[in-house]
Amino acid sequence: MDTHTHGAGAPKTAIVFPGMQPTAFSEVGRFMLVNPYARELFARADDTLGYRLADRYQRAEGDYSLYGQISFVVNCLALGRWATERMGIDPVCVTGPSFGARAAAVHSGVLGFEDAVTMTARLADTMEDYFTREHPALVTQSIARVGREGVELLRRELEERGEWSDVSCVVDEDFTMLTVHESVLEWLQRRIRALGGMAMYTMKPPMHSYLFDGLRDRVAEEIFAPLTWSDPRLPVIADQDGRTVTTGEGVRDMLLDGFVRTVRWPSVVDALKEAGVERLCVSGADGLFTRVGCTTRNFRVLPVTPRSAMRPERRRMPVAA
Repeated sequence: MDTHTHGAGAPKTAIVFPGMQPTAFSEVGRFMLVNPYARELFARADDTLGYRLADRYQRAEGDYSLYGQISFVVNCLALGRWATERMGIDPVCVTGPSFGARAAAVHSGVLGFEDAVTMTARLADTMEDYFTREHPALVTQSIARVGREGVELLRRELEERGEWSDVSCVVDEDFTMLTVHESVLEWLQRRIRALGGMAMYTMKPPMHSYLFDGLRDRVAEEIFAPLTWSDPRLPVIADQDGRTVTTGEGVRDMLLDGFVRTVRWPSVVDALKEAGVERLCVSGADGLFTRVGCTTRNFRVLPVTPRSAMRPERRRMPVAA
């Protein structure tokens, strides 16, 4: 494994913090309890929260529990530190699609770690309350193997049925996430299969739609306003359009826009290519953004996961005289 990026001719590397995926405690528990970077950060998280996060995560139910969300951010940040310090990764920029933008804000120096832990905990509670009250019938459906024309066809057909839809995320040319009313889900999944596609996972609560401007305003006032937003040490690539963000205020707005704007990963890929990036160091478990064709065709992908970080490090044997 190529683990060092310093020196002349070394590939330009970006750190990517992935969007959250369901992760059982059994998959990451050993890393959380043994890895020195994870142990330090979880101890700081425990002090901030006032309880032992690992214990609550271990007992939590559901794929996206409060404790699972906080733990995912902490694990990704621990892996980012491990990659830069143990593997010699020297990134030129950082990005984080969807949920990963939170870790990107911390790693780039915009948000302090303790602020990010508090923010993530409060966001989980606020979002649960908001969607229960305001949009209890909306879901986001992942659609694979259907191109843009096919997605537009689905949206026209929904409109003809008097149904609303919104594109929440573009992962690749043939991978899209569409937010719809739950009542049309069975019809939509049937039509996806008829077009030769695959109806993947369904997310509830939904994500990334202009309908959620009330959530954006609430988060800005109740959660983000008291936080300190410093200018980043590393440029941050926005997940909505690939723009380069170089101010703390800009990163704050980027996070807020994540509630109401479509995530467009191909735009991030284009921006990274234009910046001369050749390799992506993916700090956290990811089965989506860095696995799709637009990513793997353009970059060498270096996955840094709890499992890989726990492998014994190889030691160089001394050269015989």
